[in-house]
Amino acid sequence: MHIIVITIVLSIIGLILSLAFVGIMPSFIALILSIYCFVQKRSITRARALAMSVVGVIVPILMYFNSYGLSLPYPRTDGLSVVGGIIYDNYSNMGFNMEWMKKNLSAPDGAPQITAEDLADVADSGASVEGMYYVSSGFGDGSEGSDGSGSGSGSGSGAGTDGDAKGVGISADEDGEAAGTLDEYDYGIFEKLEDETEKYAKKPISDKVGASDDDMPSYGGLPVGTLVIAQYFREDVHNCNPVLVLQNKTGKTCRYEARFIARDEEGEQLAVSERCVEVVENDGKFVLEGRFDKNELNGDIPAMYEFSVTKRDPYEKNMAEDVVVYAKENGNSVVLAAENLSDKKVKVDAFVLFFDKDELVDCIWLIPHNEGEVCVTPGSVASISGDAYYRFDRIETYYTAYEAVGE
Repeated sequence: MHIIVITIVLSIIGLILSLAFVGIMPSFIALILSIYCFVQKRSITRARALAMSVVGVIVPILMYFNSYGLSLPYPRTDGLSVVGGIIYDNYSNMGFNMEWMKKNLSAPDGAPQITAEDLADVADSGASVEGMYYVSSGFGDGSEGSDGSGSGSGSGSGAGTDGDAKGVGISADEDGEAAGTLDEYDYGIFEKLEDETEKYAKKPISDKVGASDDDMPSYGGLPVGTLVIAQYFREDVHNCNPVLVLQNKTGKTCRYEARFIARDEEGEQLAVSERCVEVVENDGKFVLEGRFDKNELNGDIPAMYEFSVTKRDPYEKNMAEDVVVYAKENGNSVVLAAENLSDKKVKVDAFVLFFDKDELVDCIWLIPHNEGEVCVTPGSVASISGDAYYRFDRIETYYTAYEAVGE
């Protein structure tokens, strides 16, 4: 009788602790004991203990897979331990605000404080951790994975768009004919696009010049094999936005996650912004945009910003080879259209960058979708319009596409 009581207690404790990942050991012990007790005598009480212990073992395993997949734990850049990181990842994915778990760069009482000079020293020293390299203001430190390119105009995803002459993912050859990554394009999309643009009224050209500061000091870490194509910093009345244009040269498809931190002259943290890109194929170019609310910055802009980019295996299936994306200027707006050539629903995430000469004056995140959907249904063309507040003379477009499971 005593062993079944111990088994039930361990099962309950393990099940509760499994919600914080650490319950796998008591649950595992309870599982062995409950199997022994159930074999000795079958009863509903012992079956319940067995069920609780099984769940207590499975839940931590699922939580681990959700954070690290089939890989061993790797060093995190957010200051969390392995267990803390697993808890943070899982409950954040469920919609809980877990920011309180993260350790920022301000040191505890009695420890030295990190200043702007310290950040610069780290970036200039070429210090690195496994799988990461550091860049300062967009320039690589010479280690593997950095191409040494800095701020400037980047090319599009697959290929960029310049005005309305070229489609996203399509480049023009010497004869002016379209060429791209798909074996066969359905060129009907370009006729359909003319119909799509009729839905959107033309906007007057703005005479406002956007505020842009591509010389904003920045420091950050990137996964090895991820290249900095271009780096910008822009602001408007409400926000200021660091924008990174990156390229995946890791040799495999990846999911990218980024954390941007705005800092003052002393290196103190002012605001945090987190972003992710669900799936990027090898050689694909993509955008990570931070967004700092000026209300958190007292209406000003930070003295510098820090970024930390990590990669992992994607959760979604890459569908970039199954869509044709096209962007066209329409007055002071842009119309983005996507045609889904597959038999599955596809989610397209696109960033349109607006330039006045070499200055980035606006950046808009657009998701083309069918009416009543948040995705592009099979065999259809979906479109969306975005307005640039500032004057621009050219655009660049970057997009990723993945299967819209559950939409």
